[in-house]
Amino acid sequence: QVQLVESGGGLVQAGGSLRLSCAASGRTYRNFAMGWFRQTPGKEREFVSFIRWSGGSTNYADSVKGRFTISMDNDKKTVYLQMNSLKPEDTAVYYCAAGHPDPSVELKGSAYPYWGQGTQVTVSR
Repeated sequence: QVQLVESGGGLVQAGGSLRLSCAASGRTYRNFAMGWFRQTPGKEREFVSFIRWSGGSTNYADSVKGRFTISMDNDKKTVYLQMNSLKPEDTAVYYCAAGHPDPSVELKGSAYPYWGQGTQVTVSR
């Protein structure tokens, strides 16, 4: 089993920044991929970004490219999501996910079996 614990959410004004963290513990693997998804009430969970532990390849949703940066600390088994130039439409519950997604489905939440509890990000106008 893998446990994921997120932190770093909060309230920020538009244009501000936040950094989310996701610490993994338990039975992790070198070829893990860890991603961030977000969800707002009444909408489906959407992909934000992911990073592969082996090689460090990353991917971003078009809506966050150039504003968000994902990174990882292998020693701490922690993934970070630096969010800059935040917009009100970034308001959501952000979830950390982990697994071994095939590249063809790595943007889909269903490809990740392990999830954190979520952290609220609210961006005010």
